[in-house]
Amino acid sequence: MTDFAIYDMDRTITRTGTYTNWLLFWAVRKAPWRLPLLPLAGINGLLFALKIIDRRQVKQLNQLVLMGRRVRRARLAPMVEAYADRVMARNSLAKAIAQIAADKAEGRRVVLATASHRFYVEGIAKRLGVTDIVATGSVWDRDRLSWRLDGRNCYGADKRKMVEAWLAADGAPRGHVRFYSDHKTDVPMFDWADEPVAVNAHPPLRRVAIARHWRIEDWG
Repeated sequence: MTDFAIYDMDRTITRTGTYTNWLLFWAVRKAPWRLPLLPLAGINGLLFALKIIDRRQVKQLNQLVLMGRRVRRARLAPMVEAYADRVMARNSLAKAIAQIAADKAEGRRVVLATASHRFYVEGIAKRLGVTDIVATGSVWDRDRLSWRLDGRNCYGADKRKMVEAWLAADGAPRGHVRFYSDHKTDVPMFDWADEPVAVNAHPPLRRVAIARHWRIEDWG
């Protein structure tokens, strides 16, 4: 049996979200002429708030606005590395990194399970010493990253489905599972885990954690 430590990433390992920051990081350095299009991203956010489009569509449309239809892998790769360095230097939580090390020392297999996009999560995971990733995928057109998502957005109930599918495909027998996250939308994962840990919990999650007697930690 394999014991796992599964981590959400944004606001669990990092102080803030990473996807909007990634889009701005890209646009400022590679396509500054796209910055005047930022109000379109705001409109997408409003359409989402009004439930006219869903979270998956928001992510796709905002990437289209700030990165364009396709980006060559050779152009993307150095930016992913630079962004990962920036996240680790400016946006990572020391207590989270220490806990990852502690889980590894216990013999746990560490997994990142995040709604963030795999194409840039891989750079951050590498710096965390994590090789197992369950994340939102992107369509690739040969060597070009598309603005479209591939499969589910790794969020809420879909995150649990994707983790279960990953575990089944990997073939490792499930042992004890410890799960860390900051957000109530991960309740399906908390319910699935043997040891739920609410980290940097926003108030709705904190209320659930208290009611269900989950461990609560502050890494912020």
